Amino acid sequence: MTQGCTWYGEDPIYIKYHDHEWGVPEYDGRALWEKLVLDGFQAGLSWITILKKRDAFRTAFAGFDPVKVAAFGDDDVERLLQDAGIVRHRGKINAAIKGAQAYLQIEQEIGFSKYCWDFVGGAPIQNNFTSLDQVPTSTPLSTAFSKDLKKRGFNFCGPTIVYAWMEACGMVNDHMVGCPQHKAVQD
Repeated sequence: MTQGCTWYGEDPIYIKYHDHEWGVPEYDGRALWEKLVLDGFQAGLSWITILKKRDAFRTAFAGFDPVKVAAFGDDDVERLLQDAGIVRHRGKINAAIKGAQAYLQIEQEIGFSKYCWDFVGGAPIQNNFTSLDQVPTSTPLSTAFSKDLKKRGFNFCGPTIVYAWMEACGMVNDHMVGCPQHKAVQD
């Protein structure tokens, strides 16, 4: 029996996220970077925790303006460590700043969106999973992508984080075949 997506449960925030954001192809480079940063902050936590704090993250990180975040210094790190609205983890905060610097370099060289989408040949990979147990937590592609991101200066972007980010940004369509969003993303 084919089932739809069930991972998001009954929380209205999660339902809205699933139905309107998750898996929808994202081509804006800045938005891709924001989602990568948030996926890095999610490491070891539940995604709903990050979703509930997303507005606070946006405020704390200057609207995820990579130019501003790339210029953050020690005072900003200390300010962020005191911000109860976000995940207060020095390593993740420093990774976001370093990631902003890496983002700017890639953006200048080839464009961050092009860089990301080139990994999947410019279009979403269309999976046809019928149950959650078929969905991988990482793939050889997410492993290669992760290694390249790290080589370019990103942190908190292991293969599992990168695969989750690729799903969220629509680089892979992992909506279940029985989910109405599967066809919407496919089209």
